[in-house]
Amino acid sequence: MKDNMKIDIPSHLSDAELLAEVTTLAGREREATAHLVAHLAELDARRLYLSAGFSSLFTYCMEVLRLSEAEAYNRIEAARAARRFPVLLDRLAERSLSLTTVCVLAAHLTPDNCEELLAAASGKSRRAVEELLAQRFPQPDVASSVRKLPAPRVVPAQPLAVASATAPSMTAAEAYVAPPAPPVPAAVPRRAVIAPLARDRYEIRFTASAETCEKLRLAQDMLRHAVPSGDAAEVIDRALTVLLEDLARKKFAATDRPRASRGAAPGSRYVAAKVRRAVWMRDGGRCAFVSKGERRCNERSFVEFHHLDAYGVGGEATAETMELRYRAHNNYEAELFYGRRQPTRSGTSSLSPPS
Repeated sequence: MKDNMKIDIPSHLSDAELLAEVTTLAGREREATAHLVAHLAELDARRLYLSAGFSSLFTYCMEVLRLSEAEAYNRIEAARAARRFPVLLDRLAERSLSLTTVCVLAAHLTPDNCEELLAAASGKSRRAVEELLAQRFPQPDVASSVRKLPAPRVVPAQPLAVASATAPSMTAAEAYVAPPAPPVPAAVPRRAVIAPLARDRYEIRFTASAETCEKLRLAQDMLRHAVPSGDAAEVIDRALTVLLEDLARKKFAATDRPRASRGAAPGSRYVAAKVRRAVWMRDGGRCAFVSKGERRCNERSFVEFHHLDAYGVGGEATAETMELRYRAHNNYEAELFYGRRQPTRSGTSSLSPPS
């Protein structure tokens, strides 16, 4: 390893060169990771970490290789899976599988299903692989439950004795200084879980406030005539259906009975309800930005209405001249047309022409 290695930000590269270099480096990193996994598999088999003074390969990876806990865990899991199925190393190197997807697949691989399962998982994200496994290896439904989490444990403060050099004759009681009360640690929020169990069945688990819990119980009681069991999953499904209808109505003027509209006045920023409905339906509620490589964004969060003909030069708000855009893509296209905003000394910003 080189000492005092200095790496500079490659600001001298053009856009095309930067994208090409990033792709090349990512390929090298994936290939290097596959080689590391292969070597860890052999190191684990020989148990060389024991002779090096470590109790496990995990601690060896963290202390000697300086890997994080997550990095060490994923690489060790992949290494042990690769000893059983060496083809995983090729899949890692060629980037058809990632470390996380290998770890997800490892427990389900057998000599009989290995080839088929790896082909089905090729190029998929971790979530997609989890759904694939849930379809092939379904698990039983999780029973609905609402329970109170334990309060965070507070460690009592220890007495603090303060020695006094100016008054050596003080008693221990006089010299005692009570330490300030320690702050009550805030409860660490538990990470929400959305895990596929089988085809079209998911386990959803999250932490809610007492107020949210009371709302759920009230909804269960009020729906007993329609949902006698009070099944929380069905109650939440009904609530989300109503919420989505309300959001679609507010954001995109969605309605089963649209009324006649006079439209927007020429030059107005207002987007008529019928235009919002038409654009939302046509674009499927997703960002319609398409890159030069023909990749569509398809993001559903933070979508905004975008003028294909810039509003600043007279673009009208019609269904034919508007599309949905993810906020970042909307800002990106505005910068392409108007130029990027540059901060000024006064703290405001000014537009610089596009290069």
